[in-house]
Amino acid sequence: MTHVHLPWLQAGDAFPDAIWGEQTAAPGLVAAGGALDTETLKRAYAQGVFPWFNDDQPILWWSPQPRMVLQMANFRLHRSMRQHLQKFLADPACTVRTDTAFGAVIARCAQMPRRGQPGTWIVPAMVQAYEQLHSQGLAHSVEVWVDGALVAGLYCVALGHAVFGESMFTEQANGSKVALAALVALCRAQGVVLVDCQQQTGHMASLGAAPISRAAFVEHLGRATAQSPLDWEFRPLYWQHILSRAP
Repeated sequence: MTHVHLPWLQAGDAFPDAIWGEQTAAPGLVAAGGALDTETLKRAYAQGVFPWFNDDQPILWWSPQPRMVLQMANFRLHRSMRQHLQKFLADPACTVRTDTAFGAVIARCAQMPRRGQPGTWIVPAMVQAYEQLHSQGLAHSVEVWVDGALVAGLYCVALGHAVFGESMFTEQANGSKVALAALVALCRAQGVVLVDCQQQTGHMASLGAAPISRAAFVEHLGRATAQSPLDWEFRPLYWQHILSRAP
């Protein structure tokens, strides 16, 4: 395949067709430049495009082929995690909250070491952009609290019923899995079909995630983004949507 020059976006420019990214030197990379303002990010996510870059790089926009997603029906709550979750729920010192400490969650995610990566892709410009998304009700945190301390969590972007997982952190064993289980419970309770995982990882695959074609993912976005926004208040009764199923 002959690689072609990567388009350089100016603020407000439209994104090229994601299929174009298959012709670039880094498959899935569709453009560089542009801006990280709320309107640009909304357009990007609605088209299956997301930003991912290091501090010494320009803004880079990606749309992988295939796309790793976690179908809500395929989430695997392994026996050991089911037991851990049942103990967590029985302890009055343990709780799950949403959107009470978004800034702390994204800051902790940025500090988490990544296997095989010397730094973080959650650079200051990304933190600022997603905090702005959060202020607009488009980015959310799922938080795990123990004895009044934030010990784990994740943050995501949501447009209607389209949910895009971004990053997780944990400071204790299984903490991020509790946060993910809570996100799945909230999504199942409100009819969300899948959560975007962006990149293929063995960890997410072990929990039931699998790749689908980019075309299928974009088709899903067309339906999901047209639906009404989710209610992001986490209710304890949501746990039944994962715990009531046989291990």
